[in-house]
Amino acid sequence: MARGQDKEFVLEVVTVEGTNEQGVQALAMQTNAGLITARLHPAGAGAAAVVWVGGSGGGLDGPAWGMYLRLAGQLAAQGIASLRLHYRKPNYLEDCVVDTLLGVQYLVQQLGYGAVALVGHSFGGAVVISAGALSDEVVAVVAMSSQTYGTDLAPRVSPRPLLVLHGTNDEILSDACSRSIYERAQEPKEILLYPGCRHGLDECRDQVDVDVVGWLLRQLTAASSRAQGVS
Repeated sequence: MARGQDKEFVLEVVTVEGTNEQGVQALAMQTNAGLITARLHPAGAGAAAVVWVGGSGGGLDGPAWGMYLRLAGQLAAQGIASLRLHYRKPNYLEDCVVDTLLGVQYLVQQLGYGAVALVGHSFGGAVVISAGALSDEVVAVVAMSSQTYGTDLAPRVSPRPLLVLHGTNDEILSDACSRSIYERAQEPKEILLYPGCRHGLDECRDQVDVDVVGWLLRQLTAASSRAQGVS
């Protein structure tokens, strides 16, 4: 269950509608307020997991010609699950935050995954900052090419680590947006700026892939070790 301003949202039933050759499951996640569409890249019991959410139009694949599909595959090879999620009501911030929280709930409470990180692009950056600040089950947040609207909770992401990244030639949202988020956030926090890179991050995709996957692996490994009492 997740709570909005004046309503409780409940994940009622999740149906696996198919599985592709790579083992990725197409999910229909029925809530009391509509249908969330998702793709699950499964991993072993108790594994760490990542929830990926898109921009104002939603979608499952993220920026840069399928970044989320690509990076979820890389993380699956490292034993980390992923849930790529398409909002019920794209561009409605509170609803999208609720959908993200329900995705976290599904991974942890129903599937038994462990530490969960959130990744969002553009409008989705504000979504994951808000959701990360509100969920005790989230251990790390990545906001890519983020807008500033809806990021008032950035200081409350702490003590979870926050990574913000942005291209300096972003034609939609200036990199000043990510710099503002970084300045308002509390430690631990990191910012990465990519010279010449635009909003979709395609011009710097190889470096972004390395940076995002590496950062997620470090944070999720550390969080899993803390949960197991390993110093």
